[in-house]
Amino acid sequence: MTSQPTLTKAGSGPGGHDGTGDPGSGSGLQAGLKNRHLSMIAIGGVIGAGLFVGSSSGIATAGPGILLSYALVGTLVVLVMRMLGEMSAANPTSGSFSAHADRALGPWAGFTIGWLYWFFWVVVLAVEATAGAVILEGWIPSVPQWAWALIVMVVLTGTNLVSVGSYGEFEFWFAGIKVVAIGAFIVIGGLAVFGLLPGVDSEQAGLSNLTEHGGFLPNGAGAILTGVLLVVFSFMGSEIATLAAGESEDPQRAVTKATNSIIWRVAVFYLGSILVVVSLLPWDSTAITDKGSYVAALDSLGIAHAGQIMNFIVLTSVLSCLNSGLYTASRMAFSLGRRGDAPQSFARTTGQGVPRTAILVSVVFGFVAVFFNYKFPDSVFLFLVNSSGAVALFVWLVICFSQLRMRKIIEREAPEKLVVRMWLYPYLTWATAALIVFVLGYMLTDTEHDGRRTVLLSLLVAALVLAVAVARQRTGKRNALQADQTDQADPQTAEVRD
Repeated sequence: MTSQPTLTKAGSGPGGHDGTGDPGSGSGLQAGLKNRHLSMIAIGGVIGAGLFVGSSSGIATAGPGILLSYALVGTLVVLVMRMLGEMSAANPTSGSFSAHADRALGPWAGFTIGWLYWFFWVVVLAVEATAGAVILEGWIPSVPQWAWALIVMVVLTGTNLVSVGSYGEFEFWFAGIKVVAIGAFIVIGGLAVFGLLPGVDSEQAGLSNLTEHGGFLPNGAGAILTGVLLVVFSFMGSEIATLAAGESEDPQRAVTKATNSIIWRVAVFYLGSILVVVSLLPWDSTAITDKGSYVAALDSLGIAHAGQIMNFIVLTSVLSCLNSGLYTASRMAFSLGRRGDAPQSFARTTGQGVPRTAILVSVVFGFVAVFFNYKFPDSVFLFLVNSSGAVALFVWLVICFSQLRMRKIIEREAPEKLVVRMWLYPYLTWATAALIVFVLGYMLTDTEHDGRRTVLLSLLVAALVLAVAVARQRTGKRNALQADQTDQADPQTAEVRD
């Protein structure tokens, strides 16, 4: 008879936290994140550098209809976060969805999605470090690009090694700058759209840009789905708040707050800012593709040094992504170590509750990826980027299936922990999973934007990791069976083992 998974698991730490020990114990993570840290991580985590950098290609592809692409992906993120919030509020853990998948679906699922997610973030470290180095080299060209990449990686590694509180403090200010900047952009741009800002060309700016120049869908309805492929990855990071909640003073409250606020965060920061961009300028304006959507929008408002202002905001977003990426990768590695899916050294922490080995291993692989970016950008590094590109969708899909099973477990064992509930369970969960599968299938038909290559390479890497997971699980069962047989043959051996 197959045993039912439970809410707690051996080795997952006291109080349901994944390795979170008492302060000063040195045996696990500590509650070093303050409420203001968690609040800003939750708000800023949904604003990635991809919003500022990658939105221009989406606008050029779908026109004003890109708003529907963002709305579709935003709805998907809201639903997935609701499921994740339900599980994480009931059982906060540094492993988040990987630990939930381990309990709900089996060790093979937690192992596979945990390592894929770790792989995704160490590749992101290289991408963001290089992006930041390009901006910094433009400001101070006497320092080579590779040196800037090294500097930012070393500084943020040091920050993460000090304590989780130092990570939270840095992220509080990084995310704060992003939030203030995009909020100011929406307010000023909105005034210009409605003709309330002096000095702005009223004939060019206005809501009429949404329907003129070929209509709302100038390239047809199919462009909405293509737009989805271009913007979906800029939403990755919204789940970081559930990982960080395990190191907060009140994890359940932090997860609940982050989950409930995801709707307005997506609506304001993504839909609101993109609406301002496509209202200020015609979607087919060459300035959007030449300068970037946000720089072009700032230029149209007559704001001096718009390019440099946006470079500063993008750099802040890059540093925020680097900081959170290193934190997220190390906590996932820590969780894998606690569950026996990674070397035990990954689960060791310092007296300040910092998983030093997990951080150092993650940053070493990040440095290796940076090296590949400079040495083999069109071969090895391109493979790394493409093979990790669809991991976000895999993670969301696993969250759906984990929640379908975990809801039943929570209702059976601790129904009082269901402080966050997925809407219209299980129908909306199944619908979300179907939509994710549809997006993956549509990516397989996309050759123009490398969608097919991204999915196929990501599936290849996922299959390899899954094969390792299944092999480990079978080997573990075989070893357990052999141990049982030995115990039956030699009772003294069993006594020694006990």
